[in-house]
Amino acid sequence: MSRKQLREAILTLARERAPAKTICPSDAARAVGGDDWRDLMADARATARDLARSGDVEIMQRGEVVDPDAQWRGPIRIRARSR
Repeated sequence: MSRKQLREAILTLARERAPAKTICPSDAARAVGGDDWRDLMADARATARDLARSGDVEIMQRGEVVDPDAQWRGPIRIRARSR
């Protein structure tokens, strides 16, 4: 499994959702990794950070957008940025 596959899965899943709806990093990990999706969670979260830095997605926590460069922990959600 590659980070490129995770990147594409995150972007595809996030863009398929209704505007302002979010996905979980585990959604992308499951799409790419199947039964071994848990092994991809760290990479999925890191890929989400990279995509947020480039402006493709926003990372949400407790309903608020968080800085991709900040230290955060706990559950996050990913939302496609409006174009």
